[in-house]
Amino acid sequence: MMTAIKKIKPLGAQWETQDPFLFCAYHKDLYPKGNNDLGPDASLADRNLGMDFQLKDGWRMYHGKTVPGFPAHPHRGFETVTIVEEGMADHSDSLGAAGRFGNGDVQWMTAGKGVQHCEMFPLLNKEEENPLLLFQLWLNLPAKSKMVSPHFKMLWNEDIPLHNYKDLNEKSISIKLIAGNYNEIHAAKAAPDSWAADPSNNVCIWIVKLEAGASWKIPTTVTSVNRSLYFYQGEQITTEGYQIHPNQALDLISNNDITIKNGNQEGHFLFLQGKPIAEPLAQQGPFVMNTQQEINDAIVAYRKTQFGGWPWPTHDHTHDTHSGRFALYADGTKEVK
Repeated sequence: MMTAIKKIKPLGAQWETQDPFLFCAYHKDLYPKGNNDLGPDASLADRNLGMDFQLKDGWRMYHGKTVPGFPAHPHRGFETVTIVEEGMADHSDSLGAAGRFGNGDVQWMTAGKGVQHCEMFPLLNKEEENPLLLFQLWLNLPAKSKMVSPHFKMLWNEDIPLHNYKDLNEKSISIKLIAGNYNEIHAAKAAPDSWAADPSNNVCIWIVKLEAGASWKIPTTVTSVNRSLYFYQGEQITTEGYQIHPNQALDLISNNDITIKNGNQEGHFLFLQGKPIAEPLAQQGPFVMNTQQEINDAIVAYRKTQFGGWPWPTHDHTHDTHSGRFALYADGTKEVK
């Protein structure tokens, strides 16, 4: 029997992806009320602060010691696409750029030839809990673009196209288009040097929500792309004779028809697609290049230059408690939402 499913795989905290994506980090933390330092108003005893990746009481501190998150660290040779569906993130980087974004916003950052940044999760609400739901995609750059100048842009939630429609049984389907297009609805342009900036590379990043009982037929496309569907919240789905449960993913054949039938709860999915870059890959921690020599060069460059140094007072820098959503770019321009 012909099937559109290449592989069914389990999901953990770091999701396996296909070229041109490198992986997806999935963060779901039910943070408690915040304190005066934007950290958790709860005991941090018995946590391995600075390396707290063990889920305890429903949340983690990651590399943070006061505020949860990821203090200053370098990147070279790829892009991060940070999708904050719930909660907030504070960005600061070695170029002097900064931002606070969340509750549906997306930051698209091209590391290129090298940048340091920190990503902290400020717990702004002191009266109620501070849940966080965040995906960070690592999207590779082709060899010709690995040493471009660093860049970031914001995709604000209210500007991201949302395609809402009904299936044949009048059940609701919602598709949030971070990259790519769907039924002639086009996402905003990707960062200028991104693999996703060229429409012929067929890159799609969608957040999909299906009402209980809804059926979604995924549109087919050309055979030269990789595509995966990540089921991260719901009861179960059925497709191609399989029952798929939350925290499972499907690698799909792109030119075969497939219909997803949702179960008795609203289903939430991340859909990724793209033409593979299909180049040699060398990776060491935060550096992704094509050869080991290029990795060695990246390490030497970072030791010499710190990719511009660190202009902020602390490596786990957060913004003012009363600040709203904003983006401050390296050229000094500022957006306030």
